[in-house]
Amino acid sequence: MIKNYVLIAIRNIFKNRVYSFINIFGLAIGLTCSILILLWVQDEMSYDSFQPKADRLYQVWLQAQWDEELGSQVALPLPTYEALKTADSHIERVALTDWGSSHLLAVEEDAIVKEGYFVSEEFLEMFEFSLVQGGERGALLDDPSSIVITESTARALFDQEDPIGKVVRVDDKHELQVTGVLSDIPSNSSFEFDFLLPWKLNATYDYVKNSHEGNWDNHSWQVYAELTDSSHKSDVENSIRDIVHENGNMDFKRELFLYPLARWRLHSSFENGVETGGMIEYVQLFTVIAIFILVIACINFMNLATARSEGRAKEVGIRKSVGSNRQELILQFMGEAVFISVLAFLFAILFTELALPFYSDLVDKKLFLNFSTWQFWAASLGVVLFTGLIAGSYPALYLSSFQPARVLKGATKTGKGASTPRKVLVTLQFGFSILLIVGAIVIYQQIRLVQNRELGYSQENLIFVGGTDDLKENYEVLKNELLQSGLVTSMTRSNSPITNVYSNNFLGWPGKPEEQRVIFSTIVAGYDYTKTMGIKVLEGRDFSEEFASDSAAILVNQAGMDIMQLDDPIGSQLEFGGEKRTLVGIVDNVLMGSPYQPVDPMMIIMGDWGGGYSLRLAKTNDLSGALAQVEDIFNKYNPAYPFEYDFADVEFQKKYTIINLTKSLANLFTVLALIITGLGLYGLASYTAEQRTKEIGIRKVMGASITSIISLMSKDFSRLVIIAFVIAAPIAWWALNQYLERYTIRTDIHWWIFPLAGLAALIFALAFVITQALRAARTNPAKALRGE
Repeated sequence: MIKNYVLIAIRNIFKNRVYSFINIFGLAIGLTCSILILLWVQDEMSYDSFQPKADRLYQVWLQAQWDEELGSQVALPLPTYEALKTADSHIERVALTDWGSSHLLAVEEDAIVKEGYFVSEEFLEMFEFSLVQGGERGALLDDPSSIVITESTARALFDQEDPIGKVVRVDDKHELQVTGVLSDIPSNSSFEFDFLLPWKLNATYDYVKNSHEGNWDNHSWQVYAELTDSSHKSDVENSIRDIVHENGNMDFKRELFLYPLARWRLHSSFENGVETGGMIEYVQLFTVIAIFILVIACINFMNLATARSEGRAKEVGIRKSVGSNRQELILQFMGEAVFISVLAFLFAILFTELALPFYSDLVDKKLFLNFSTWQFWAASLGVVLFTGLIAGSYPALYLSSFQPARVLKGATKTGKGASTPRKVLVTLQFGFSILLIVGAIVIYQQIRLVQNRELGYSQENLIFVGGTDDLKENYEVLKNELLQSGLVTSMTRSNSPITNVYSNNFLGWPGKPEEQRVIFSTIVAGYDYTKTMGIKVLEGRDFSEEFASDSAAILVNQAGMDIMQLDDPIGSQLEFGGEKRTLVGIVDNVLMGSPYQPVDPMMIIMGDWGGGYSLRLAKTNDLSGALAQVEDIFNKYNPAYPFEYDFADVEFQKKYTIINLTKSLANLFTVLALIITGLGLYGLASYTAEQRTKEIGIRKVMGASITSIISLMSKDFSRLVIIAFVIAAPIAWWALNQYLERYTIRTDIHWWIFPLAGLAALIFALAFVITQALRAARTNPAKALRGE
């Protein structure tokens, strides 16, 4: 019986090659899209799942009341680390890290710059990254002269030699011994690093020492906790909640809470103390798109199968007349649908393998199909069965319902009862397509809006170079030589690049309400900061070497002034860090943080808190040559380090990574969804033209023009697109409003987008229908009526 069903399915495929191709190819494209999307979704949802203790690991967060909003942050005071160790018996371990940064690693004459963290010795016991070489995890970073590196870093530094016990010179001043080698960190890890340094080494620096001495008000570190059991989370939170508040000097409430490892990647956005989403919203969005595309492909199968039902009506009648019951026929037709689904899935695997290199580059991930796991084959079986059963369900029920007495007499004309469900499915298909078109347009507009925002500074030829001890010591002479060379027009130093904010602090001003607390982005800079960045001074003046008192001066941006509401601001005494500073200038708003949020209040003070150096390169037709000369000068004063720099415009574009990915994927899958829809529409239009051949022949004999015949055949499909538009437009408006709510800076959903999307769908549909209608209209009526 099964063999017979398979043979019939194969025979029908070859008998109806065009429709079989449309079915199989359409399903294959739909499955390919779904596989590609779900690979990305699976990668996002698998973050940190390789950690054996994932269910017991937490990051310690802090909540505090800023003005009228409850803020949530991961930056904590350093004493929190020691205090948590004895805060609750259910806390098994506590680990401490910095934020990660670049460091110079050198072995003899070879030197490379890699990314790494300072971590406490508990870190590798809590986060069990695969250890290739080394002793006990807890002892690997116990010695301040130790270092743990990854396999790729070991190869870069020592080639094929055994790295254990070898010495690495870090930042041209620390001789550290390799105590462990880790496997390269998985791409789906919240921690990405090339090496780890012992916290005890970091503790030798003055800025860390100062934080150790009971400083509960400097929020600069990250703390993690491992619990004995996740069921104790609430009890532990009750124990640790008030530790910072009780020990610090701030006049407002600060509370600690535990945030589980499993939610770091997808759920790390908070608003007013409540988790509001994060990457999970993109995961949900593209999961819905994957389902849309697969449903569109399944609809093609349903429509073509039911449209060609007359061709199989006699087969059903004969089978029923010789004893087959309806359940057997349903099983047969469902089996055929699953068989076609299997063929489509095999093509989808081929298409996926061909597309993966390009797709991986697009989404910036290393994605692959893992054929060696049972999970892959289980998922594949599930997808095949789901697709086959969904696609074959309606055709199986419809075909098996034919009455043998009627079909064997030739009474199988498909009337309204047969065509209505098909029209509903086509309408649904176009509704999905219109949703995707509107979504692609709105996402594009959102990107244009944020990318066209005023930056408040000039990115042209602006580069940032990280700081080192040698550069700090030789800063003035380096700056003078670069300016005299004509290679740069201006240079300054600051605690962060123009594309980021590394420090935030409270600021006081005359008349500030006691209960008001406003956090200001804090830039600690040298002379020529506004000149180098191209920031406008709106009122007052910039820092100047002519004024020795500027070491106690301050600049504030317009967003800060809007909050302070000072009548005569220049010369006002503002309070920062317990000291008075004179306001000497007001600068334009500078977009340094998220391009999706309003510009934060910002202050600029004089000083050197480390960070790096910004240079405005002179205009030149040979930028690479100019950079090579700048490199020579840097190498003279900073010989141990390679000259590495970042262009401000390139770094700022990284802020658009997620939304650019959303745009690219939305555009790609919208086009593919339209291709699938077009394939199905081509098949239906072709079949409709075949069914109406004699009608068209009679109309032509009676004098109908080609235009009237095309209009006749196009009318039904046009009506379906219009109905789809009426249904899809309000749904699209609601869904996109929900999507845009995550952005404070958001585009308007203009009314004209909807008719434009509807018109695009209508033109797309008519392009296929008219092609088939024109073909039928040009057919010689004598051929169509020959048998009459």
